Amino acid sequence: MSDPGISVLVPAYDEAENMPELFAELAATFAKYELAAEVVLVDDGSADGTAEAAEEAAARAGLEGRAVVLRHRANRGKTEAMLTAAAAARGGYLVLFDADLQHSTEEIPRFAAKLDEGYDLVAGRKVGRYEKRFTSSIYNRLARAIFKVPVRDLNSMKAFRADVLKGLRLRDDWHRYFVVLAHARGYRLGELDIDLLPRRHGEPKFSGRRRILIGVLDMASVWFQLVFGRKPLLFFGTSGLALIAAGCVTGLTALVLRFGFGLGYRPLLTLVVLLVVGGLLLFILGFLAETMAQLRDEIEDLKRDRDDGP
Repeated sequence: MSDPGISVLVPAYDEAENMPELFAELAATFAKYELAAEVVLVDDGSADGTAEAAEEAAARAGLEGRAVVLRHRANRGKTEAMLTAAAAARGGYLVLFDADLQHSTEEIPRFAAKLDEGYDLVAGRKVGRYEKRFTSSIYNRLARAIFKVPVRDLNSMKAFRADVLKGLRLRDDWHRYFVVLAHARGYRLGELDIDLLPRRHGEPKFSGRRRILIGVLDMASVWFQLVFGRKPLLFFGTSGLALIAAGCVTGLTALVLRFGFGLGYRPLLTLVVLLVVGGLLLFILGFLAETMAQLRDEIEDLKRDRDDGP
């Protein structure tokens, strides 16, 4: 097949039972809407034969030449699986689609049509009742308040132009903040309401209180990178100056207590030393971080020149 217009990226971990229905429904949607599309599935270290089941299901669905199955030797997470799939994709539009079929394949042409309107990234917004709606709503509201993104659901089906990934650094589990990072880069975001369907086979892979804790910590990490990543001295320098100022105030207080009231000042003197030394160390750390940030920017410029070159 010539280069497809749409590449459907499918991260899969222990989803062998879903493979026959997944590929059958993708093939039916491609045929129904006459989509020039391909499927790039990444078996993310599955132990149940997901890759073999995917290859067999793709052949049975008549998607030879339009389906690529890749493998990770170990489970590396959804973000790495998405990046691996995107690197192998040939389409101009990339659609991130879950292997558990909790979204209909009929959504794919809707997302592509939304991108045709000029959007760079389109995020799905789950509607209706579902198990984790309360937790998800709190998380999404908090993320919108912090990052000011114009979409209401960060962790659902997405479609985006292939060049959106260029220049974005997605760390482990940062697929949740793909929308946030794209928005920070100035890409135009759109949104579509979509239904969340019941899982047909297997068990959810991303649930539990541990996932909530990881999500909150990642949110703090993303916020720090967006706010202070380009100007680390803004954070470390300000914190250092605040400690030094506190040390000066403490020192003046110690002098007043010593010479004005005749009280001892040694504990306060120790605190002054700690505050001033701590402030100076933070300030120095800020300068070092600024140097690292400058080197990172220079490396990014070199990569950009290489990608844009002949």
